[in-house]
Amino acid sequence: MLITQLKYDLLMFSRELFYLVFTIFVPPVTYIFMGQLFGDATYAGNLSYAQTYTPSFILLITFTVIFFAFGFDQVTHRTTGVEKRIRLSPVSKNTLLLSSIIRSIIITSIGFILIFVIGMAMYNVTFNAVELFTSYGFFIVLNALLLVISSAVYSFFNNMKSALVFSIVILQVVILTGGFAMPINLMPEFIQTIASFNPLYHMNNLFIAVWNGQLALNESTILSFAYILTLAIVSLFILGFMNKRKI
Repeated sequence: MLITQLKYDLLMFSRELFYLVFTIFVPPVTYIFMGQLFGDATYAGNLSYAQTYTPSFILLITFTVIFFAFGFDQVTHRTTGVEKRIRLSPVSKNTLLLSSIIRSIIITSIGFILIFVIGMAMYNVTFNAVELFTSYGFFIVLNALLLVISSAVYSFFNNMKSALVFSIVILQVVILTGGFAMPINLMPEFIQTIASFNPLYHMNNLFIAVWNGQLALNESTILSFAYILTLAIVSLFILGFMNKRKI
């Protein structure tokens, strides 16, 4: 039953042009374009463009897939009556949820491989089995955290149009304040302040550090871990509260 549902979910994702454009096509194209402009620059930690932005764009794909194809889908199901029909169908709600989670991980993993291959082909990203395995493990952890946070955020929406507008706006905010467009330390002070409240900014910095084997437990990384975990715990409480309201 789960395999059948997963195949159906993957097929439906492939037919959604909006999802495909913003999750699969735009980030890799932007990664290539920015590399042509800033490929020779040196970034924080004496890192190259590839060392900095390869993990960044993997994370960006992860964010777009989870927030659009997982979180926004939940709103769509609520507002179109799909959620009510699910309760009457032979497929359990847990099976559908698990299928959505696995689908998100499969698609984000494809994004991981895609950006990595582009990096090797165009920007001399080196292959190291241990570092790649460690990075992928951390990537799965980020997937789990984003799934929880996304589910909690979209649990507040009961209107598909409002959720869509929010998704588009939050994507722009995340790109601007998450360190995906340009280094945050080069931006105005108010942008840097907003970035400090953006969990994707903290995830991005941590993922870059893990990707390059530079992760160290200092005040900055501890605060980032604490902030992200706090948001995840708060999100779990929100989900629990919302589920009780539906009963």
